[in-house]
Amino acid sequence: MNSAKYDSIKFKRGVKIIDVQDSYNFKLNHLNNSVNIPYDKLMENYRVYLNKNERYYIYCKSGKLSKRAVMVLSYLGYNVVLLEI
Repeated sequence: MNSAKYDSIKFKRGVKIIDVQDSYNFKLNHLNNSVNIPYDKLMENYRVYLNKNERYYIYCKSGKLSKRAVMVLSYLGYNVVLLEI
Protein backbone atom coordinates (compact mmCIF):
# COMPACT_ATOMS: atom_id res chain seq x y z
CA MET A 1 0.00 0.00 0.00
CA ASN A 2 1.39 3.38 -0.99
CA SER A 3 1.24 6.29 1.42
CA ALA A 4 2.02 9.99 1.12
CA LYS A 5 2.41 12.82 3.58
CA TYR A 6 0.05 15.77 3.24
CA ASP A 7 2.93 18.27 3.48
CA SER A 8 4.45 16.90 0.27
CA ILE A 9 1.30 17.33 -1.85
CA LYS A 10 -0.78 20.14 -0.34
CA PHE A 11 0.49 22.82 -2.72
CA LYS A 12 0.44 20.74 -5.90
CA ARG A 13 -2.20 21.61 -8.46
CA GLY A 14 -4.75 19.05 -9.49
CA VAL A 15 -4.33 16.82 -6.44
CA LYS A 16 -7.53 14.97 -5.61
CA ILE A 17 -7.96 14.39 -1.87
CA ILE A 18 -10.97 12.37 -0.71
CA ASP A 19 -11.90 12.50 2.97
CA VAL A 20 -13.89 9.37 3.83
CA GLN A 21 -15.12 10.39 7.28
CA ASP A 22 -18.82 11.09 7.80
CA SER A 23 -20.15 14.51 6.85
CA TYR A 24 -20.56 15.65 10.47
CA ASN A 25 -16.89 15.06 11.29
CA PHE A 26 -15.83 16.49 7.94
CA LYS A 27 -17.56 19.77 8.82
CA LEU A 28 -15.75 19.86 12.16
CA ASN A 29 -12.29 19.17 10.80
CA HIS A 30 -10.99 18.56 7.30
CA LEU A 31 -8.03 19.23 5.06
CA ASN A 32 -8.03 22.17 2.68
CA ASN A 33 -8.90 21.17 -0.87
CA SER A 34 -10.40 17.85 0.21
CA VAL A 35 -13.74 16.50 -0.95
CA ASN A 36 -15.97 14.59 1.44
CA ILE A 37 -17.24 11.24 0.23
CA PRO A 38 -18.14 9.17 3.30
CA TYR A 39 -16.66 5.67 3.29
CA ASP A 40 -19.97 3.81 2.88
CA LYS A 41 -21.09 6.05 0.04
CA LEU A 42 -17.73 5.71 -1.73
CA MET A 43 -17.70 1.92 -1.42
CA GLU A 44 -21.25 1.63 -2.75
CA ASN A 45 -20.68 3.99 -5.70
CA TYR A 46 -16.94 4.03 -6.42
CA ARG A 47 -17.56 3.80 -10.18
CA VAL A 48 -19.52 7.06 -10.01
CA TYR A 49 -16.85 8.98 -8.08
CA LEU A 50 -13.58 7.55 -9.36
CA ASN A 51 -11.81 7.23 -12.68
CA LYS A 52 -9.13 4.56 -13.10
CA ASN A 53 -7.00 7.06 -15.05
CA GLU A 54 -6.75 9.47 -12.11
CA ARG A 55 -4.80 9.35 -8.84
CA TYR A 56 -6.65 9.91 -5.57
CA TYR A 57 -5.32 10.54 -2.09
CA ILE A 58 -7.59 9.00 0.53
CA TYR A 59 -7.76 10.42 4.04
CA CYS A 60 -9.68 10.25 7.32
CA LYS A 61 -8.78 11.59 10.74
CA SER A 62 -8.19 8.23 12.45
CA GLY A 63 -6.73 6.51 9.40
CA LYS A 64 -8.82 3.36 9.83
CA LEU A 65 -11.43 3.98 7.15
CA SER A 66 -8.91 5.45 4.74
CA LYS A 67 -6.65 2.38 5.04
CA ARG A 68 -9.60 0.11 4.39
CA ALA A 69 -10.73 2.20 1.40
CA VAL A 70 -7.23 2.20 -0.12
CA MET A 71 -6.94 -1.57 0.23
CA VAL A 72 -10.30 -2.22 -1.45
CA LEU A 73 -9.93 0.38 -4.20
CA SER A 74 -6.37 -0.71 -4.99
CA TYR A 75 -7.60 -4.27 -5.36
CA LEU A 76 -10.27 -3.01 -7.77
CA GLY A 77 -7.60 -1.37 -9.92
CA TYR A 78 -7.86 2.26 -8.87
CA ASN A 79 -4.81 4.49 -8.39
CA VAL A 80 -5.27 5.42 -4.74
CA VAL A 81 -2.74 6.51 -2.13
CA LEU A 82 -3.19 6.59 1.63
CA LEU A 83 -2.70 10.16 2.80
CA GLU A 84 -1.10 10.52 6.21
CA ILE A 85 -0.95 13.67 8.26
